[in-house]
Amino acid sequence: MKAALALLVVSFPGAARAEDVSFKLEPGIAIPLSAPQSRIYDVGGAESLKLLFGLTPYLDIGPTASFLMLPAAAQGGESGVVWALGGGLRIKRPHDAKSAYGLSPWLDADAFYMRTGPLNRPGFDAALGLAVPFGSTRTFWAGPFVRYMQTLQSDHVGFDDRDAKILILGISLEAGSGIERQREPEPATLPAEIVTKEVIVTKEVVVPKDVPYCADRDNDGVPDSVDRCPDVAGPAETWGCPKYEKVVVGAEKLELKEKVYFAFDKATVKPASYPLLDQVVKVLLDNKTFHVRVEGHTDAVGTNEHNQTLSDQRAAAVVEYLISRGIPKDRVTSQGFASSVPLDTNDTAEGRENNRRVEFVLKLNTATAGSNQ
Repeated sequence: MKAALALLVVSFPGAARAEDVSFKLEPGIAIPLSAPQSRIYDVGGAESLKLLFGLTPYLDIGPTASFLMLPAAAQGGESGVVWALGGGLRIKRPHDAKSAYGLSPWLDADAFYMRTGPLNRPGFDAALGLAVPFGSTRTFWAGPFVRYMQTLQSDHVGFDDRDAKILILGISLEAGSGIERQREPEPATLPAEIVTKEVIVTKEVVVPKDVPYCADRDNDGVPDSVDRCPDVAGPAETWGCPKYEKVVVGAEKLELKEKVYFAFDKATVKPASYPLLDQVVKVLLDNKTFHVRVEGHTDAVGTNEHNQTLSDQRAAAVVEYLISRGIPKDRVTSQGFASSVPLDTNDTAEGRENNRRVEFVLKLNTATAGSNQ
């Protein structure tokens, strides 16, 4: 059964996982809408049980069992009981959607074999509902629904042959497999050209025995071939760079331990960020071969034109600060990217805060790398 379901699932573009299975329990009240049921029965109860298999993030199918009981309107009358077996489909908003608090509106429809008293009849129903997730894994859902059910009558001598029409109002309770937890990223594989030029440094630098000499012009014990700061001494665990309080020298960037803050919607650097930028200045003064491109990024709030201008101006303001502290103009450039390179979602305040940032992309000036300038 599971193999057949998996085969069916992969035939749909954007298919859901084959193990996406959920159970729905739908208690509610049943209201007869048409005669003769509305005349001889009062409002009663209804219960449905559904087993749903995900074909795509938007579509589920599965079997359904329903039960209705309508009490007699007149004292001493006989209650109406309906048993229904069938199956149908559900169209829903994907359960892993991130916006709108993960709410999942849904629409479903079923076809039934129905048993009422001594008679067997066909029938169908259709419903509209809203599912609200509970918990980070979204295993449990609940929400209101409204369902229309109709029993199709055929000609029977001695019976009223009008279709039975029932309105059901209730709460849908669902338990399922939940959403997939985000997997830990696998370690990246270094390109061959990097592997041949660098040695991974932990507590000590490993120098190949077949290499007769490894240049180390700052005499810190880290060969220049792997030293990210070849002109200033530093320990091996930081790739030969000094341990700066607010800045880490990465392979491609100066990684900041704090954010650079600006006045709201302006390109004015706040004084609280001066100590951080002063440390960037020290890194650049210590390492004469470093060139950096200051990149400005914004969130997605506002027009793209406004965000592009703001990101350009903020990056340029940081460059002006570095130059004012003694960094030569030819070692720093700036570029704004507006909201085109987000780090996080723009749907939450925290995500937008992460996207508003300044980055320092590092470039080693190969023309002077071999000197002590």
